[in-house]
Amino acid sequence: MGSSTPSPSPAPPQSTAPDRGASNASLRWGILRRALLARSSSSRASERTSNEQQKKGDTNEISRKASRGFNLIECHALPISLLSKSQENSLNGNENGVGCQKDVNICYKLPCGGSPEVNVVYRREDSLELNDIEASNRYNIDTTGLVCCWPSEEVLAFYCINHSDMFRCKRVLELGSGYGLAGLVIAASTNADEVVISDGNPQVVEYIQQNISMNAETFGRTKVKSMILHWDQEQASDMLNSFDIIVASDCTFFKQFHQSLARVVKSLLKYSETSQAIFLSPKRGDSLNKFLEIIKEYGLCCELIENYDPIVWNLHKKYAAGDDRSWPNYNKEHCYPLLVRINRQF
Repeated sequence: MGSSTPSPSPAPPQSTAPDRGASNASLRWGILRRALLARSSSSRASERTSNEQQKKGDTNEISRKASRGFNLIECHALPISLLSKSQENSLNGNENGVGCQKDVNICYKLPCGGSPEVNVVYRREDSLELNDIEASNRYNIDTTGLVCCWPSEEVLAFYCINHSDMFRCKRVLELGSGYGLAGLVIAASTNADEVVISDGNPQVVEYIQQNISMNAETFGRTKVKSMILHWDQEQASDMLNSFDIIVASDCTFFKQFHQSLARVVKSLLKYSETSQAIFLSPKRGDSLNKFLEIIKEYGLCCELIENYDPIVWNLHKKYAAGDDRSWPNYNKEHCYPLLVRINRQF
């Protein structure tokens, strides 16, 4: 969801110890090798051995997403074909347009007054292609926004619904939004004045714009737009210090982006005692703490809140204790987002 892609490190050496983490890493490198071989000549592809075919079967067991989500907002998949004709027409303008076999439409029923519905078109979870990685290298961005709706994004959307009053008549920006669920939810449920949904990946922003067009009737008088926003680039003058609220989810993982992300928050947040940035991010080792240090270096105040919603907190405790086994690989360091509230100093 961030602005650029880290250079891949060399494949780790195989270990004779039964290290599941190392095993999974080796299998993921196998996935990359398969993708590269698929683009080579047919003569080279024909040289694959039965042993390689066995490895292919093993790599199919590795998921690109380590979590399932908190299931806070009722949702269900709908066939793309069920979208209205007007919605289809608004989405068909590019190669990622609705009706593409790699897309799926998820309908969210929001738990708020009137129970509005928001439709979000995503890539199917098994459809990330080598072309996407090539595009990330070309534009110096990452591909995380194409992978899925991450658990932190779902929690952010739920939190915004439950704190809708803070967005009333405000200008709101979502950073590193991926498919834009939180921004779409804010636009549909909070009476914000304007919501700008941004990402650094042009492919992702195409999806954001599709989703905005598809839900236009749900936004009422709220103005909603998408934009490509790179954290490490100079921002347009009309954006500087113009947003009342900035939101982001799971954008603090890559430490090399911390400086750029902090700088963007400081440059785009309004000079006001009521302006604030709301981040929801898992700890992910020491990455979140390192980001908080950078935020303070930029002269911003921050508050870290562990228990910010009773429903989310109770689910977290059940998953962490193993009382609810519906999320078997739940890890609080990587799955449970903490809330970071960032303000200017006055």
